[in-house]
Amino acid sequence: MTRRSGGDLPPGAWPWLHDLARWIGTWLFRPFYRLQVHHRDRIPAAGPVVLVANHSAFVDGPLLFGLLGRRTVFWVKHEMFTGPVGFGLLRIGQIPVRRGAPDRRPLTAAVEVLRAGGLVGVFPEGTRGGGDVAAAQHGAAWLARTTGATVLPVVCRGTRRPDGRRRRWRPRVDVWVGEPVAVARGGGRAGLTGATETVRAELAGMVRELDGMRDRTEAAREQ
Repeated sequence: MTRRSGGDLPPGAWPWLHDLARWIGTWLFRPFYRLQVHHRDRIPAAGPVVLVANHSAFVDGPLLFGLLGRRTVFWVKHEMFTGPVGFGLLRIGQIPVRRGAPDRRPLTAAVEVLRAGGLVGVFPEGTRGGGDVAAAQHGAAWLARTTGATVLPVVCRGTRRPDGRRRRWRPRVDVWVGEPVAVARGGGRAGLTGATETVRAELAGMVRELDGMRDRTEAAREQ
């Protein structure tokens, strides 16, 4: 018989395994990256939160999973849920999403987690790209509008190896936590489009700001 999780994790998750995986994630990547987390204090300690983040590399999700300081349920592409990896993802409470296919199950599962006061993480870009926020999907804004959750934008830079470059030794990785964003409920399709654009613009601005800070830091080191 499948165990049921606590309210801040989907049914079928094992809370003890989730907490163990998150504890491992707090130190797992530190030997490989020079990690800087900016404004960690902006992460709400409790209450419903929809985290939206850019997606530069595969490691972004696991990295954030261990850094947030509270239980986190991510939307993860359905292709990952095979074999032992898939079993583990389900047991730590992650939600499979079929890209490009109509399926309300991920939305329903995420809404239940948020209504129980949990945190749901969404990568609006959907797939790994250059990390630029070009066209955020409606998912994150819809979840926030439906549940009244706060939107927390987060940007991660430095995990993706630049094209044509050799593998780097302990590259610098910056995680920037933005100010929580309140998304108004209601408003129909126009309201959803506006909320989506708000989230997209916030992430895009944060990417530019963090890239500028990283460039200035590198320039100062070279002088």
